[in-house]
Amino acid sequence: MLTTQVPSIKTALPGPHAKSILTRDEQVMSPSYTRVYPLVIKRGFGATVEDVDGNLFLDFSAGIATCSTGHCHPEVVEAVQRQAAEFLHMSGTDFYYENMVALAEKLTQITPGYFAKRVYFGNSGAEAIESAMKLARFHTRRQHFIAFINAFHGRTLGALSLTASKTIQRRHFSPLVPGVHHIPYANCRHCSYQMDYATCDLHCVEHTLESVLFKTVVAPEEVAAIFVEPIQGEGGYVVPPRDFLPALRRITDKYGILLVLDEVQSGMGRTGKFWACEHFNVTPDILISAKGLASGLPLSAMVARSDIMNWTSGMHASTFGGNPVACAAALVTIRLIEEHYMSNAERIGNYLMQGLLKLKERHSCVGDVRGLGLMLGLEIGAAPEITTDDRARRDAIVQEAFQQGLLLLGCGESGLRLCPPLVITHEEADVALRILDNALSTVPSALSTL
Repeated sequence: MLTTQVPSIKTALPGPHAKSILTRDEQVMSPSYTRVYPLVIKRGFGATVEDVDGNLFLDFSAGIATCSTGHCHPEVVEAVQRQAAEFLHMSGTDFYYENMVALAEKLTQITPGYFAKRVYFGNSGAEAIESAMKLARFHTRRQHFIAFINAFHGRTLGALSLTASKTIQRRHFSPLVPGVHHIPYANCRHCSYQMDYATCDLHCVEHTLESVLFKTVVAPEEVAAIFVEPIQGEGGYVVPPRDFLPALRRITDKYGILLVLDEVQSGMGRTGKFWACEHFNVTPDILISAKGLASGLPLSAMVARSDIMNWTSGMHASTFGGNPVACAAALVTIRLIEEHYMSNAERIGNYLMQGLLKLKERHSCVGDVRGLGLMLGLEIGAAPEITTDDRARRDAIVQEAFQQGLLLLGCGESGLRLCPPLVITHEEADVALRILDNALSTVPSALSTL
């Protein structure tokens, strides 16, 4: 366990050992990876990360909202070690093992909806999205999908077809999967229509879908599913108006369209409820989980109504999906979140939100603060007039925070995301707010020299 005060920066960043590894990395690793600062991790515990030079960082990225119970939670590690000593792999697509069944049973119990469900396991969020696309087409015998501007659902070709986050993610990869139509998310801050945000659901859903898309582009009877993030992640940690998801549910019910909720980043207790859709009292036909499901091990799940998952043997499978070690980690992760960390996410999330709102009052460059639980976003600049200078300032703040020992990531055009492990404490929240305050104070004066 790491006990030194955190953060603790002992060397210039990157340090000498980190520089050596960065040099080696540059020679052999794909240049497509999106590294934003030179952190070379050696180990971690809770919300603390140690690099190879002995520098200690406070982690408010959690492996992109993946290490839900923190780094190396002792109960998760013990479950992994115990399972690894029994057997590492025996493909669940061809054989049976109990903890895979136990995890599926648990997921059917904790996901919304009082009806029979079935579970398909994969390794990543993108894999789960791909499986949902295939299942939706198979079950409905329809070809088209609807997704949203600024959505992120993954980088494989099917998931990428639903993604509309950044052009760099799609550039030169066309043609993608045909039949995908994108409409604005419930976020009139970025909309050319100057509408009241509270009534945005009426425009973005009822008008855009029924009065525009279904009349001019695709008949609703040809749409298999609508894919949506209850809270947009990569798109900027955008929380929709309260009636947005219910309006979507009404329209999908009306036309027999499946509603697929991508809870890859927003699920697993991060928002103070197990699933973000519970804040809006919406039950999906298919729910996608990944990232925090197994506290950092590769695992994803597609949970669907049993009557929808009516495909037959051999139609879809995965060699490693539902790996026994990952399932063991997930079972412990769910228990820990239920017993301790979901309530902590709500409590510390509210505390952080109040602190971020105070930072907004102190710093004119902060245009918005939003989020639920420990899925919090802070936007530099005021949408929809985000400038190149705002984006540069956001990037510089991320770098400055790193130099001071706080790990952050960007999101959206000019947003900062705060998605720490759910084990975060009030004291660690105070440290993060202090460093962020310092970074916000430092960067604007130095921005002209960037």
